[in-house]
Amino acid sequence: MTAFAINGRFYGQSVTGVQRYGREILSEVDRILQERGQTAEILVPASVTALPAFGAITARRVPGASGHAWEQAILPARAGRPLLNLCNTAPLAVGRQIVCMHDTNVFDEPTSYSLAFRLLYRGLFPALARRAAAITSVSRFSASRLGECLGVPARGITVAPNGHEHVFRWDAAASTLGERLSGIRPFVLLLGSRARHKNVGFVLRQAGALDALGVDLVVAGGSAEIFAQTESVVAANIHQLGFVSDDDLAWLYGHALCLAFPSRSEGFGIPIVEAMALGCPVVASDRSCLPEICGDAALLAGPDDAPAWLAHVRTLATSPTLGDELRARGTERVKAFSWKSSAQTYLDLLGKI
Repeated sequence: MTAFAINGRFYGQSVTGVQRYGREILSEVDRILQERGQTAEILVPASVTALPAFGAITARRVPGASGHAWEQAILPARAGRPLLNLCNTAPLAVGRQIVCMHDTNVFDEPTSYSLAFRLLYRGLFPALARRAAAITSVSRFSASRLGECLGVPARGITVAPNGHEHVFRWDAAASTLGERLSGIRPFVLLLGSRARHKNVGFVLRQAGALDALGVDLVVAGGSAEIFAQTESVVAANIHQLGFVSDDDLAWLYGHALCLAFPSRSEGFGIPIVEAMALGCPVVASDRSCLPEICGDAALLAGPDDAPAWLAHVRTLATSPTLGDELRARGTERVKAFSWKSSAQTYLDLLGKI
């Protein structure tokens, strides 16, 4: 029997930050296991059409249901070993398991989510916190808030942050956005989301002021059904791209004046380290975990402080040195966030449960 099992339900989900975390952690876990000559098994619902390919980790479809029903009713009977859960949810029937809870947004920003989603998570998180052998999260801030919301000691929650190395697999030269955005002025990059706590509407409402500075606004990204509706703003200098590929993201990070990240509540904020790793200056909110993640490598402002945000963009657009300074700081800052290091954290924890 393999040493541990992995909850692979997230391989049937769209890839957002949480699913990216699961995939990248497992990629590094697999590399470490191969070096050690060890094995593990990932269990996925039968509805997952493309099994993940690993070297030391064997993928196996487990039929019987899908979604939460599969996770709660089918997975526990098939795991039979310590179980690793990387994407917020896990089976309540298993005690010998690790559960990564990425944030407390369902408690802190409930209006961002549908009623069904927040009721489910508000019930599931506390129960898992009491039942699981180990809880992890992705930042010290998130671990602290989980402790407060779930009534568990924050010091008992292990922090295993997101990494940045995946961006070096992206190829900006493969993107066609250079042609699509031909003639664009210097632009602020905003990653769109229907989640209200992402606060994208705040930046969209600055389109007129940005236009006066000679700056465009490029909005990239899709949406998710779990989120409640948020506002939409139309302006001549807003370029809505919709879904973009990873190669497109590499091009955008490489050409943007800055990434705007105005979120009110985050567990980590992976676009920040992606931007820094690819040499894109960051202007971010000063709330939740973002000062922890940014350090001194970004410009921070309150999520409702329009004059401060516009001042940061104006300075970036006019300063001959600030952009280069932030790029250098960002390159150094991302060294603190490694998928390999976090993967090793999980293997260490699995050896203790």
